[in-house]
Amino acid sequence: MRRHRLFFISLVIGAVMLPEVGARSEGSQRSAVAPARAPEIEAAVRALVNDRSFKDAQVGVSVVDAETGAVLAQSGEHLVLNPASNAKLYTAAAALAILHGSHRYQTTLSGTIKSGSVAELVLRGHGDPSLRSSDLFAMAEELKAHGVRRVDSIVVDQRFFDEQTTPPAFEQQPNEWAAFRAPVSAVALNENTITLTLRPTQTGSPATASFDPPGFVDAEGTVKTVESGADTVGLELSPAGKRMSAKISGAVAVDAKFVRYTRRVDDPQLFAGYALKAVLQEIGVNVGSDPKLATSPTAKAAVIVRHESEPLSTLLYALGKNSDNFYAEMIFKSLGAEAKTRPGRSQDAADIVTKWLERNDLSDAGVVIKNGSGLFDANRATANSMTKLLAYAWQDPTLRAEYVAQLSIGGVDGTLHKRFREYRGRRAIRAKTGTLDDAIALSGYVLGPPGKSPLAFSIMFNKVSGKAASARAAADRLATLLYERQFK
Repeated sequence: MRRHRLFFISLVIGAVMLPEVGARSEGSQRSAVAPARAPEIEAAVRALVNDRSFKDAQVGVSVVDAETGAVLAQSGEHLVLNPASNAKLYTAAAALAILHGSHRYQTTLSGTIKSGSVAELVLRGHGDPSLRSSDLFAMAEELKAHGVRRVDSIVVDQRFFDEQTTPPAFEQQPNEWAAFRAPVSAVALNENTITLTLRPTQTGSPATASFDPPGFVDAEGTVKTVESGADTVGLELSPAGKRMSAKISGAVAVDAKFVRYTRRVDDPQLFAGYALKAVLQEIGVNVGSDPKLATSPTAKAAVIVRHESEPLSTLLYALGKNSDNFYAEMIFKSLGAEAKTRPGRSQDAADIVTKWLERNDLSDAGVVIKNGSGLFDANRATANSMTKLLAYAWQDPTLRAEYVAQLSIGGVDGTLHKRFREYRGRRAIRAKTGTLDDAIALSGYVLGPPGKSPLAFSIMFNKVSGKAASARAAADRLATLLYERQFK
């Protein structure tokens, strides 16, 4: 039986029974708490940082009581480090605090219907990271249900965000076509990626090839269907004016049901517009010209179709559980548009998150926020700042349930589904992972039985290139010790 690499996002939502705590105003200061003695945790932290495997590494560790903020153990807690995807902990907390978990992103189709025609159909977005091809089909069908049979032109209104589609630090790997480096835009579709699906036919015949969404990629070449063997599919993408071209080659085995390859688009500005044109034509609505970009305020027209995303609290599962960089950067940038100025800019979002941390005494000397995902060499954090943030979120009844719910559950889901499996029964380890070539991180909570305060922890390694597996194992050992302490 041949195996193929398929990519899935699994959002497992479990009910979390959490005790209530008193409310605090956003700007309130946490009262000073005397350090608590936890000799076994202190010994474990010393063993971790003194491990000669990490003699050339930088290591920051902090463990606190989440209810009180009392320090149980720490080492290198003020060391300024690249947090990798642990930066998403900042993004998620600030988004919940500022936009709130009930916030939904809207995408609309606007225009004036006259005798079954719309002269100018405006596709306007507000930073929804979750818009899919199926949503676009549903919007097109609703437009048709209003009696529309012709659209003269499609105008894509991206003005909710600025024109900078490459998030900060993503320019460090300009030739990376993987989906994790997708650009951002106010109107985005399928996380601004295209997916090639190949379905084998008969041996010796070309496989059936299709791109999702339709209308944006011109393809040339074929992929042969062969009797057996490994897939040797080649996919080369390049910009082609406002769209993209693809060259496909190689072979796929006849016993493969289908094979998929997902890559980022180069310029997302008209991406959804071309897809909308193709979708409308597919359902029988004639479209005149190619889509164009709104460069100034469009003529006022009624909203004909409105699509709303799932609430922010649900969208954040993509950050905490699946470490989705695209969702993180879209939500991050929307903070700039919603809370500061329009068009939204990533640098405005960075300023907003930084000031929110400082206002609530959650920052630390050297903490730097540049992007929302933690990808590449951009952000800086400390273990002390991370555990202050985690304790703050736990103590705030407006944040706690939704913030904890978006984290991976050890041994159950997300990026922790293969870790802590022996402890998955209690679903007590809730954490965010972080992985770069030279950085490994794990920060989150170890919940306890009723009546026992949860622990908040942060473990961050830098300069561990070539030793990522050892650093990850060390972090897991400390988290396991915290778990065993909670349930001994």
